[in-house]
Amino acid sequence: MSDKTLRLGIPKGSLQESTIQLFANAGFNIYTSSRSYFPAIDDPEIKCTLIRAQEMARYVGDGALDAGLTGQDWIAENQAATGNTVTAVADLVYSKQSFRKIRWVLAVPEDSTYRTPQDLSGATIATELVRVTEAYFQRLDVPVKVEFSWGATEVKPPLLADAIVEATETGSTIRANRLRVIDTVIESNPQLIANTATLEDRWKATKVENIALLLRAAMEAQGRVGLMLNVRQADVDTVVGLLPALQRPTVAPLSDNDWVAVTTIIEESSVRDLIPKLKAARAEGIVEYPLNKVVL
Repeated sequence: MSDKTLRLGIPKGSLQESTIQLFANAGFNIYTSSRSYFPAIDDPEIKCTLIRAQEMARYVGDGALDAGLTGQDWIAENQAATGNTVTAVADLVYSKQSFRKIRWVLAVPEDSTYRTPQDLSGATIATELVRVTEAYFQRLDVPVKVEFSWGATEVKPPLLADAIVEATETGSTIRANRLRVIDTVIESNPQLIANTATLEDRWKATKVENIALLLRAAMEAQGRVGLMLNVRQADVDTVVGLLPALQRPTVAPLSDNDWVAVTTIIEESSVRDLIPKLKAARAEGIVEYPLNKVVL
């Protein structure tokens, strides 16, 4: 393999599609096939491999991959299990349904007598996140038995476990299974991580940092749009006063000295209320356009 190739892990499973979409917004097109664990990417310097998020930190830490994307939860789980560390290069707040963090919550049956984590002394806890959960209860000095769950964890209380620690984004699955949250064990969101030795290679370190820059830029563009409009000089202060800018609007002269062009970036949710106000303030030629990247 050429030294000018970065081995990049893409999380297989719940984060797969949202990760591929984020890369697309960042300018990298990744093409997957149901028959292959090696997606194609339109960058000849990157070789992608689909790996479960739960295993990503191990393979990056071992050097089988140079870099990859996985959650803080699985980074912590891997470190607790192996002692190996990886370097977090970029903090990327997105999930399978939205652009927000997930929570691993401690949940019990709705009708149980458990009200606090301390009430679970001697109880059995089912979870995929075994070592993080064990560390959580050790910090609280509450003795429990933590069992690994292979899936369908929400259905295990009260017959197969007294409580669970499970990831949730909206809480809907927890509530649908008649469970009640009594604490948050850990919050998590994806990280772009890299092997320590990878970052000692100048070419690979630059490649990883460039990917991080573009992914962060794609994240910043989420939910934002660009707005261009023409304004008479006499109305500039009024119009600019209406604009909630990312920084400050750009005001540039036009060939007609009585007019200026105003360009800004705003939250998309504010556009429907803002455009009528701008029109009422005598702005003209108002154009809204989508954004893929915002580099701060």
